[in-house]
Amino acid sequence: MTATTQHIFLDKQHPALWRALNGLGLKVKEAAQEAGIDVRTMELLNVRISQLNGCAFCLDLHVRDALEAGETPQRLAVLPAWRDTALFTEKERAALALIESITELPGNSEQEHEEAYAREHLTEEEFSVVSWLAITMNAFNRVSITSHHPVRRER
Repeated sequence: MTATTQHIFLDKQHPALWRALNGLGLKVKEAAQEAGIDVRTMELLNVRISQLNGCAFCLDLHVRDALEAGETPQRLAVLPAWRDTALFTEKERAALALIESITELPGNSEQEHEEAYAREHLTEEEFSVVSWLAITMNAFNRVSITSHHPVRRER
């Protein structure tokens, strides 16, 4: 890539497709709230998915959203090592295991293990909504990574 290469912002190139993805994101958020999953937990999951995918734009956005929703800096700081702390509830741990499995797509036995763990602590409704959240956030990450959406300095 040369310094003069222009990135194609997929959201700008096809705004109707971007609106459709945003619409899906809003439906997932509604379904999550109906299933009793609060905004703080949703944002925690969005941050973890974006960490796994290395999406700087989405990390910048969702860390701010998580903090606004009441997430703590401590929990965000240790999120990559969530399995090694006691800072997360069993339900959060189950959701984190599930979204990591969906994002990383491990081998069948590991995926089955993670799904079984999630099923122990999440209702069918929560399991489904968390899965849709992971699928949707992964799509947003890929749009931002492919588009090279910039992270702007805070003022």
